[in-house]
Amino acid sequence: MSKIGKRAAWAAALLGATLLMSPAQAETTLRVVAHSDLKVLDPIWTTAYITRNHGYMIYDTLFAQDAELHIEPQMVDTWKVSDDKLVWTFTLREGLEWHDGQPVTSADVIPSLKRWAEVDGMGQVLWKVVKEIRAVDARTFELVLSEPYGLVLESLGKPSSRVPFIMPKRIAETPANQQIKEFIGSGPFIFKQDEWKPGDKVVYVKNPKYKPRAEPASGLSGGKVARVDRVEWVAIPDPLTAVNALLAGEIDLIELPPPDLFPVLKEDKNVQLYGWNALGSQAIARFNHLHPPFNNVKARLAVLYATAQEDYLKAQVGDSDIYMVCNAPLICKTPNGKTFGDMLIKPDLEKARQLLKESGYDGTPVVMMHATDLQSSNRFPQVAKAQMEKVGFKVDMQSMDWQSVVSRRAKKDPPAQGGWNMFFTTTVAVDASNPVANIFTSGGCDKAWFGWPCDEELEKLRVAYASATDEAAKKELAYKVQDRIMAQGHYLILGQYKAFGAYRKDRIKGWLPGPAAVFWNISKKD
Repeated sequence: MSKIGKRAAWAAALLGATLLMSPAQAETTLRVVAHSDLKVLDPIWTTAYITRNHGYMIYDTLFAQDAELHIEPQMVDTWKVSDDKLVWTFTLREGLEWHDGQPVTSADVIPSLKRWAEVDGMGQVLWKVVKEIRAVDARTFELVLSEPYGLVLESLGKPSSRVPFIMPKRIAETPANQQIKEFIGSGPFIFKQDEWKPGDKVVYVKNPKYKPRAEPASGLSGGKVARVDRVEWVAIPDPLTAVNALLAGEIDLIELPPPDLFPVLKEDKNVQLYGWNALGSQAIARFNHLHPPFNNVKARLAVLYATAQEDYLKAQVGDSDIYMVCNAPLICKTPNGKTFGDMLIKPDLEKARQLLKESGYDGTPVVMMHATDLQSSNRFPQVAKAQMEKVGFKVDMQSMDWQSVVSRRAKKDPPAQGGWNMFFTTTVAVDASNPVANIFTSGGCDKAWFGWPCDEELEKLRVAYASATDEAAKKELAYKVQDRIMAQGHYLILGQYKAFGAYRKDRIKGWLPGPAAVFWNISKKD
């Protein structure tokens, strides 16, 4: 038996019993290995991408971004704006229905948007100019502004975490700092909570009452047609085991296989590597600004001056055709991206050591969370530990699964009491290129993203960017935002890379490119 054949046989023996006895055997079932296990189900409570992807399965949005990055209506049928640009009126499509059979109304939309805007950086900036949001009738609502605002539709059609998903009123009224307990949406798939087994399997079934838009699917917009009866996210934390399962035909698709296994995948003529996120992602390390040592700007800058991005990218991605060294907070090769010379590219270890000394660092180990099962960032912590220890930091790298990181990063307790100092994650480039949409750029203190930087000057710049209408002025403000981020060392940029998936091309077609992995439009033949 060949090497590939042995791997395939191993995967079949390991997974075949579970998968072949599925209760949906007679149905068309798409079996997927997602990039992480799903344990948190509230896409407003967390920005974790696995929870965002879960959100796209079961919820819908008022607007959505197409493949050309244009904002298009989704749940909205028609909209208009008053001559003074202060009153935006939206009417929902007819026939929208929750999974429990109740109609979707304006009364659902209003608390959904309020809950989202309370915790999302882009929503927070929008809500600074919202005087009122009110229902006109069951399908029509108005957004009343105190002044004209240039990013209304871009905010309502925000493509990635946090996405302004619309939920039923009784669920959307849950406080934003508490997780919802019901998971009823109006989207193309229904979540089967009774079959959900964390660490094993997540199940969705086709929503038979969903009415897709008439337009062809494009990016995250258009007709969300569920072309399979059932989608199963099968938990296989070991990447090689997942690849073996794909080669054996036990699964249909892997969302994010690691690049070092690409050669194995390329050997099989029935498997296709697919760059579903062509714009790529930005990788970062997040500092906790509440506690020492990173409540001191000099300690944060010491990490920046100790950084060589190439080491991170080689360890995590490996293939230089896929990754890009880039120190622009708002993404290289975009209109807003500003680069900063050798910063983060060529380390200055002496300056890093001097800054660390000036910060008053007392040698207490930095608690660094290491998500072992997240293929997009699980190799970064080892590199960070080595680079930081060169300049005098002590590092306590604590390994756990990604969902444990997702839960723990929300804690503001001191590191010695279950909190943290540093963790690693990624964001899609399409979000990160805009200083209002970029979740890392908020300086909103308690309302900022995990790490909670408090920077009034940065917030003023973001608000000014959102209000500006002249493109030259917007670019200048975007540059100032990046200057502030780098001067204050708000977070550590590790570079950019493209995301590739893999699927069985002998039986799967229709996987849409975009900033998130979505599973409508995919068809399967047995």
